[in-house]
Amino acid sequence: MTRITVRKAAAADAPAVLALYRELRPHDPPIANDRLELLWREVAEGPQSMVLVAECDEEVASTCMLATLANLASGGRPIGVIEHVVTAARFRRRGLSRRLLEFALMEAWQAGCCKVMLLSGMQRSEAHGLYESVGFKGDVERGFVAKPPTTVFA
Repeated sequence: MTRITVRKAAAADAPAVLALYRELRPHDPPIANDRLELLWREVAEGPQSMVLVAECDEEVASTCMLATLANLASGGRPIGVIEHVVTAARFRRRGLSRRLLEFALMEAWQAGCCKVMLLSGMQRSEAHGLYESVGFKGDVERGFVAKPPTTVFA
């Protein structure tokens, strides 16, 4: 029987989480080892963000990041942002992403968020169906993305 566990990531999960990110974004530059520990603490254990994981039989198989942004509107309630939802190819279609997103939303609601946003590539219709099934609506607001010009990183 398959055992699924969803939880906040611990420092020991960093290599598995980074491996999942490489599967999602294989062309991203690696993070220098001397920076990784500090960055992990900031992102995974900081006061405004957390990394969540879903394990399948005690192996990290899926991850996402939840960040909360301070907000002067909506009565001062924070805004949640979920990013980098990824499940390893060999673990897909087992309900891991669904459980992970439900957990992330629960964390956001417990943090008092007025809403949670999640961006997804336009062509990822299967993922969009998953997001809608856990409560996200693709027709409430419209997301826009700006990325820096390549000359900024040259």
